[in-house]
Amino acid sequence: MGILQARILEWVASPFSRGSSQSRDPTQTSRIAGTFFTFTEEKLGQAEKTELDAHLENLLSKAECTKIWTEKIMKQTEVLLQPNPNARIEEFVYEKLDRKAPSRINNPELLGQYMIDAGTEFGPGTAYGNALIKCGETQKRIGTADRELIQTSALNFLTPLRNFIEGDYKTIAKERKLLQNKRLDLDAAKTRLKKAKAAETRASQLNSARLEGDNIMVNFSYMLNLLHVKWLKIWAEEVTKSEQELRITQSEFDRQAEITRLLLEGISSTHAHHLRCLNDFVEAQMTYYAQCYQYMLDLQKQLGSFPSSYHSNNNQTSVAPIPSASSNVIGSSALTSTSSLVITSPSNRTDLKECSGSRKARVLYDYDAANSTELSLLADEVITVFSVVGMDSDWLMGERGNQKGRVPITYLELLN
Repeated sequence: MGILQARILEWVASPFSRGSSQSRDPTQTSRIAGTFFTFTEEKLGQAEKTELDAHLENLLSKAECTKIWTEKIMKQTEVLLQPNPNARIEEFVYEKLDRKAPSRINNPELLGQYMIDAGTEFGPGTAYGNALIKCGETQKRIGTADRELIQTSALNFLTPLRNFIEGDYKTIAKERKLLQNKRLDLDAAKTRLKKAKAAETRASQLNSARLEGDNIMVNFSYMLNLLHVKWLKIWAEEVTKSEQELRITQSEFDRQAEITRLLLEGISSTHAHHLRCLNDFVEAQMTYYAQCYQYMLDLQKQLGSFPSSYHSNNNQTSVAPIPSASSNVIGSSALTSTSSLVITSPSNRTDLKECSGSRKARVLYDYDAANSTELSLLADEVITVFSVVGMDSDWLMGERGNQKGRVPITYLELLN
């Protein structure tokens, strides 16, 4: 450390010793060197350090914590919305260039286009080709919803988070650095005042000391001490000037601490704003998943109208379609419905079709009519069913009071 301080002193003194035409201001140079030494001595525990009050320390810690977690949430949200890292890099470059990124087909849209092309080649008149086309159209609608989710989330959630990191927090960091510099200036001023007073005390002691004899070593030691005291007084200046400088640096430190505190107290407002943005993000996700769920429900109903969609190639057993739920329930009701599927064999369907006259049947699941020719059903209700000549093998005619319409066999349990 002594070598390092010697290098700093050599740098400080070099303009004066070499006669440079652009010599540094001695006062400024002394302050720079004093601040450096103060910082070094604080790190080594050899100098007094001005501590910030507890409230300001808590605010600084809260701001740093907010910055760290905001960055993590923002980056992971970007990964969630755009899993492709190359696409994220491209969007970042276009954003920095202040240009709009070219539109790119997403994965659901690409899958939907493949399905539509395959269905067109297989033939829209075939059951499989028609089903592929319908699935492809649904996938493309899901891709559109996915695109809307990304745009809404970027505007209402990611942009405010990024504005905080690149705007508000950078301002806080800048003022915090200024506060650190003001604190070091204050500590340096305290150290200079302390050394100036010590030099004054030492000078008074030497001036009052009496020489004993003509010992050369005594006289030489006295001269060295006298020169040392004068050097300290030149470096630290006078006590009065040091006290004045301390008052100035203390005032500047207090003012910067107040500015920093006011900025840091705005973190609470930032949290409130980010909470509103989070609600917007959740609402965007809810809308997206609700749209996807409704699209799949509609697709399921369309596929349910194909007789071949429920029969396997070997004419053994087949699984009943997943019963539809109310469009505004997307959670537990859908899981409950899918967990209670009923396996219906072809022989049971034959029994239902061969029944003479009308029979009573209990509804197993809720069913929403796809059009005016169908009858909506409620689970556990009992309706009257009967067959109609020429009707598809997977359907019966249902009757409830004055209401009548087609109902799927797989949603019914025939009563004796």
